[in-house]
Amino acid sequence: MKFKAFGALAAVALLAACSSTPTATTNTSGSGAMATNTGAAPGSEQDLVANVGDRVFFAFNKKALSSDATATLSKQAAWLAKYPNVDVLVAGNADERGTETYNLALGKRRANAARDYLVAQGVAASRIQTTSYGKSCPVDPGNTPEAYAQNRNAITSVQGFNPQTCH
Repeated sequence: MKFKAFGALAAVALLAACSSTPTATTNTSGSGAMATNTGAAPGSEQDLVANVGDRVFFAFNKKALSSDATATLSKQAAWLAKYPNVDVLVAGNADERGTETYNLALGKRRANAARDYLVAQGVAASRIQTTSYGKSCPVDPGNTPEAYAQNRNAITSVQGFNPQTCH
């Protein structure tokens, strides 16, 4: 009797596992990288954020791209090659230290560094607009080294997408 109950329970568990719908699938892109299907429309802002990454980070008072930044920008360039009708805005940002004038100029240099890298990877310059928000658009409003690090960035967004007043 115990074996019949155990067998029936195992069968129900097996059927339940087979009938569940996965929430995300993986598929291989042409570059050999794995991408996650998040349900975002292909070529959308959500697709860029979920499957590629929309931001790169900078060291204090620097515009130089790190290896992590170039890796993300390389993925963005490949994504843009896949969606040739998509134009983007690259917004440079700074942490709250420094004057507004200085931080606007630094944000512009950061946005230009990201744009220049994308162009060097084959993205047409006419598809990329740049702007700087300086320190006026923090991602993290805190006054800690971690918050400052999050705010020293360049964020790429699909033209026409405006998730907040700054980007």
